Amino acid sequence: MPKLSAIDLGQPARRLRVNTLSRLRWLALTGQAGAVLFTHLVLGFPLPLVACLLIIGASVACNIMLRLYYPLTHRLNDRAATALLGYDLLQLSALLYLTGGLENPFSMLFLAPVMISAASLPPGRTLVLGSVAVVAATLLVVWHRPLPWHPGEEMHLPFLFSAGIWCAVVLGVGFIGIYASRVAEEARQLSDALAATELVLAREQHLTQLDGLAAAAAHELGTPLATITLVVREMLGLVAKSGPTIEVSQIADDIRLLDQEAQRCRAILGKLTSLGTEAAGPLEEMTLSHLVEEVVGPQRNFDVAVTVTPIGFGDEPVCARNPAILYGLGNLVENAVDFARQVVAIDAHWTPQAVSVTVRDDGPGFAAEILSRLGEPYVTTRGAGGRNKSEANSGLGLGLFIAKTLLERSGARVVTSNASAPGTGAVVTVTWPRALFERERSGAASGKQRRTPVLF
Repeated sequence: MPKLSAIDLGQPARRLRVNTLSRLRWLALTGQAGAVLFTHLVLGFPLPLVACLLIIGASVACNIMLRLYYPLTHRLNDRAATALLGYDLLQLSALLYLTGGLENPFSMLFLAPVMISAASLPPGRTLVLGSVAVVAATLLVVWHRPLPWHPGEEMHLPFLFSAGIWCAVVLGVGFIGIYASRVAEEARQLSDALAATELVLAREQHLTQLDGLAAAAAHELGTPLATITLVVREMLGLVAKSGPTIEVSQIADDIRLLDQEAQRCRAILGKLTSLGTEAAGPLEEMTLSHLVEEVVGPQRNFDVAVTVTPIGFGDEPVCARNPAILYGLGNLVENAVDFARQVVAIDAHWTPQAVSVTVRDDGPGFAAEILSRLGEPYVTTRGAGGRNKSEANSGLGLGLFIAKTLLERSGARVVTSNASAPGTGAVVTVTWPRALFERERSGAASGKQRRTPVLF
């Protein structure tokens, strides 16, 4: 399977949609127009109203052209988004030039385009926009029209005050740019990891279903193929006896039977392309004990003893075969076997209200400094000593992150801890509400769920 990368999964999703950018600009333009009109008409402060409205009107026209030229769902590439955000910075600079420069309290709006860029564009683009904002703020300290004030009076703020506002804008641009960029990057990493996991699981599920369907189809094809073989032999015998004088009526029934059996073969082979779209068969259901045994099976070939103890009250829960649960529990068991010294103990427990699987090992346990952060990507879950510690990408914590995420998506709660005595192993408990554990199970036509008794 080709290697998945963050670019393949996350690049299209991080681009700004035209509809999003357009709505944000309408909000900004409404605020600008409201502030200018309120200052001039209500407060009575003189300002170049026509020039201000022309600048705002130019942005209104630009926004209308943007909506007409692009469909609402179109995602802008990085260059177009950078150009539009840069235009917003220049438009705001022109408006501030006419209304007091950095002395205007609304000069903090310089941060908005930079923050949008940091959340949706690569760091290099954000650096360019941040530089534009800093240069514009610097020019506005020196060149600007007077701040609108009462008629006949002029408001002159000390230069030190303007310098302080300039420092606030510059520091704000830097802090917001770095902070928003890091938060957005972490969110993208999580999204990319989940997308990659879903792709791998979908492929694994299809392969698993194809394997089972192939075996079932091979079994079912035996009957019609045997019938076809028998009919063909009888037709060959009839031809050998009758020779060229054979009549169509003598083989009409056999031909119809051949057609029916061929159609049956096509129907059976058609199941191989369904990949689970049809109703699940009886093999798609499994008890909790069978689920745990299927997970543990591949881990029994190592030099670590794996014991399974099923115990519960009432009928044993039965669930649908779920690749996400199988993968999640399999990763937990594999991790326990990797770090165990001699034994891994698995307890499968159920009550009428809950279902739980507990995995214990006698290894070194989880490192105390990262115990509270387990389940996050790129967090090493164990110290040195694992059997696979030399493998590439081992110890990154991605396995536990994926397993925990998949199990929680199935409705489970995953709790990680260490055994009571220091250095005596790790304990991972996965608990489902019983209703959630059994909800995906395919019921019988009568709606009653089949229960499987457990023998101890």
